[in-house]
Amino acid sequence: MQITPLAPSCGVEITGVQLADAAGATLEAVRQAIYVHGVALLRAQVLSPEEHIGFAQRWGGIDINNYFPLTDEHPEIAVVRKREDQQTNIGGGWHTDHSYDQIPAMGSVLVARVLPPAGGDTLYAHMGAAYDSLPDDLKTEIEGLEAFHTADHIYASDGVYAQTDMGGDLRGQGMTTGATHPVVIRHPVTGRRLLYVNPAFTVNIVGRSRAESRPLLDRLFAAAMDPAHQCRIAWEPGSVAIWDNRTTWHYAMNDYQGHAREMHRITLSGEALAA
Repeated sequence: MQITPLAPSCGVEITGVQLADAAGATLEAVRQAIYVHGVALLRAQVLSPEEHIGFAQRWGGIDINNYFPLTDEHPEIAVVRKREDQQTNIGGGWHTDHSYDQIPAMGSVLVARVLPPAGGDTLYAHMGAAYDSLPDDLKTEIEGLEAFHTADHIYASDGVYAQTDMGGDLRGQGMTTGATHPVVIRHPVTGRRLLYVNPAFTVNIVGRSRAESRPLLDRLFAAAMDPAHQCRIAWEPGSVAIWDNRTTWHYAMNDYQGHAREMHRITLSGEALAA
């Protein structure tokens, strides 16, 4: 197995591993690379839906997504799809999955199934690098703060997606969500300090109104969006990305109008977060 950085601060490419067979020491090495670097890209994978599920089960628990369409045969697999006649994509903004859950998902295993001829890359940003880049006075200011996260404004029947051509494809519009997490967490395995807010789902600092929270959140978002913390995955047939939601944000580019893109995602169960 060989591990090669995708960018100085975020992401690696792993070669010499077939995920369909990965277990034991090999699986543990893949895990550790993702915990540290945030996301791993593996190309030339031959991974059936059953093997996709089997790999996720060897990793740990599987969370069923409440919003995305599910495959009929394999409800563990969420379909991240944009049809060729649609303008809107899923995940077309910086976010980290499931931060609106009190026990957020650990991460995801995303398999490319249908790709446009060009475009559709995914960007990742490392929240350990983002935290490290903050000036000392800002680190002091956010020490001990908590933030409230929700997805209701995104997925509700009157939310962001409902106003687009993607709204009819999604589920769970009647759900309500909400969770409180530290603004800075420690990774449960590596111990690294990570910035844990994101533009999609973090709406306010606990004890402050949304308007009062905005200036501080905007400073944190701007620091996290610095390209120095990012890597970019260009998808190919057979590509699989596995990422750690505690360690990274991601952003699905929507630059392939007139073409279809379909990815199959399994969400990996996580654990409660701590400052």
